[in-house]
Amino acid sequence: MAYDEGLAERVRQRLGADPDITEKRMFGGIAFLHRGNMVVGVSGDDLMVRVGADNTDAALARPGTRVFDMTGRPMRGWILVAGTALTEDDVLGGWIDEGRAFAESLPPK
Repeated sequence: MAYDEGLAERVRQRLGADPDITEKRMFGGIAFLHRGNMVVGVSGDDLMVRVGADNTDAALARPGTRVFDMTGRPMRGWILVAGTALTEDDVLGGWIDEGRAFAESLPPK
């Protein structure tokens, strides 16, 4: 599955030149990891965000979100945000910041 390169580039720009951030092909798209823990990823036109199990319900109450379910089994703690909900840079930035904060709370892999 191809992924939205424009969205991926916007994510790269937001994350900047942080040496703790790496990119890896995952889930048919590209993932951005902080010390081995996923921050966000781009799959198709959607943004995958790791928000943590405790924040899933609140994240799913926001516009353009849905459960991350690529295998028929929903992954609690992960959500997808529709690309159409990410046209504003501050909205995209908010999701990236949320995913990054969660990833930074985890021990390095």
